[in-house]
Amino acid sequence: MHHPAAADSPLGKTSDYVATYTPSLLFPIPRTAKWAELGLTAQTLPYQGVDLWNCYELSWLTPSGKPVVAIGEFAIPADSPNIIESKSFKLYLNSLNQTPFASRTELAVLLQADLSAVAGAPVAVRVRSLSEVEEEGVARLPGVCIDELDVSIQDYHQPQPQLLQCDPQRQVTEALHSHLLRSNCPVTGQPDWGSVVVEYSGAALDHASFLRYLVSFRQHADFHEQCVERIFLDVLRLLQPQALTVYARYVRRGGLDINPYRSLATPSPDNRRLVRQ
Repeated sequence: MHHPAAADSPLGKTSDYVATYTPSLLFPIPRTAKWAELGLTAQTLPYQGVDLWNCYELSWLTPSGKPVVAIGEFAIPADSPNIIESKSFKLYLNSLNQTPFASRTELAVLLQADLSAVAGAPVAVRVRSLSEVEEEGVARLPGVCIDELDVSIQDYHQPQPQLLQCDPQRQVTEALHSHLLRSNCPVTGQPDWGSVVVEYSGAALDHASFLRYLVSFRQHADFHEQCVERIFLDVLRLLQPQALTVYARYVRRGGLDINPYRSLATPSPDNRRLVRQ
């Protein structure tokens, strides 16, 4: 289902790449419509969270005109009124390419102000050197990988929460992860590839049923953030757990990756990239 505001965004359209600072390129998309699809409002969100964006194509000029490259990290609160449409985000970041800044700090302050204004909530920003990120290495998702389970799957077009099963007689604390998450952009139809981890304390989630459920997103059209929120809500309704976190790491597109994190607890995501990122 297309988001009504996305039709007015640059997504899926031919765009000129502006190479000097142009904050008006940023395009907000209100979260309210997608929250409504899930039966939520800004006042009834059952989770805390953050959307972590990493930009691998961040560049600007020093006052002497020499180019600088870095990696940008942006944390947008999950309860912010707006998400930032991804292509507009890329166009905005590229508008910095021929713009001089005295320091990384000056650039970070500007980024924080612009992104917070569009998101409607404070956005945390870090501009990091390549060596800083390189030292962190590549991460592994926690817990048990369920991808090698021998399961039969027929549902690919819409999320199927009825596939989920649990054993209410067995209470566990565990983490499960899969690299088989795939969905489609609701505007362009392009595939979005991701890995997802679910950490919880509650009735034991049947691993095979959870894998079937994740694969049912394979032809589903939605934004990254709403896919993760849907997974969170479906698991929450089934398990009624004492603790629950759902965290997805999506493969980058256009130099940006988006990593939504939703939790019953205060967010504490690990932002190290995975091998596919």
